[in-house]
Amino acid sequence: MRALVWHGKSDVRCDSVPDPTIEDPRDVIVKITSTAICGSDLHLYDGYMPTMEDGDILGHEPMGEVVEVGTAITKFGIGDRIVVPFTIACGSCFFCEKQLYSCCDTTNRDAEKAAKMMGHAPSGLFGYSHLTGHYPGGQAEYLRVPFADVSPIKIENDSLTDEQVLFLSDIFPTGYMAAENACIEVGDTVAVWGCGPVGQFAIQSAWMFGADRVIAIDRVPERLVMASKHGRAEVINFEKIQGGVYDKLQEMTHGRGPDRCIDAVGAEAHGGGAFDAVLDKAKATVMLATDRAHVLREAIMCCRKGGTVSIPGVYVGFLDNVPMGAAMNKGLTLRMGQTHVKRYLPELLGKIDSGEIDPSFVITHNRPLEEGPELYRTFRDKEDGCIKVVLKP
Repeated sequence: MRALVWHGKSDVRCDSVPDPTIEDPRDVIVKITSTAICGSDLHLYDGYMPTMEDGDILGHEPMGEVVEVGTAITKFGIGDRIVVPFTIACGSCFFCEKQLYSCCDTTNRDAEKAAKMMGHAPSGLFGYSHLTGHYPGGQAEYLRVPFADVSPIKIENDSLTDEQVLFLSDIFPTGYMAAENACIEVGDTVAVWGCGPVGQFAIQSAWMFGADRVIAIDRVPERLVMASKHGRAEVINFEKIQGGVYDKLQEMTHGRGPDRCIDAVGAEAHGGGAFDAVLDKAKATVMLATDRAHVLREAIMCCRKGGTVSIPGVYVGFLDNVPMGAAMNKGLTLRMGQTHVKRYLPELLGKIDSGEIDPSFVITHNRPLEEGPELYRTFRDKEDGCIKVVLKP
């Protein structure tokens, strides 16, 4: 089969690789009909995620048609159309029973390696390094889905296109959980850093939780237009304002600060000419740091006293100069984590099915799988108006 394969920093190729096979009775094999490039894939592409190996198959936002089932599978049959969450959960461990599916104790095949870096291992993830189980990803013609009787969801409504339901695999639940983690109360002002796909869904979800105002912060014009048009957000282009984001948010909130702040950027933040952002970039360039934490610092400083900072943006390792004194003395709550996708699927599919939201609005590029290597570059460099890439194997 054809698949997008990682061969090193900024080196993704469309290669011929062996087809997946059933390895366990709880497996299914899916013929991928649509898959996507995620912003967190760029951390792999840019070489920030450790333990990637030459030959790893990328991708964690897939859906398709079941073509083979393991002997223990009764939930799905051949021909079923399913969306596959990026987090792999066993369904029966301590954490899965608490619906903390991204903390599953069973599915990370590299648990010992991950525990040395993180203290404990998160769940297995598709296509996301040898810290998260080294599972081949879904930017491919076929995908083996382990523990398939747990997390994937069947799409019963044939009138829904792939483009409408594909993002149930990751970015719609991730944006929704980010808003949930922000503890939004009716009437709150919510500030969202980053208007990429996760940020767009965090904006949409903030309204669902009762926000009175949503303020979106970015520097890419087409992302800000999308946040304004589709997300009904007030927007800040941090490269165009006088002073900094802190001053602007203070002005917009009459000195109080936003009630809830969402960092939808993560490890590769750009902070314009801000001193800490310049220093972050310099240290990352010479591998003295793994993450650029400008947005997290800014969110902590901007958030009102007693507020919440929600962090769906992916961080990789150790952060420098995070103002924990400010977070503590202001009484902030910080909530974060990989998304417990299964928890949200029935509710969010219902919102799509009812017409409350059509997630396809984020798609700017819908192309063949073979164009994936070039589209990784286009997405990373924010060229050609690229906000979200869907690939068709």
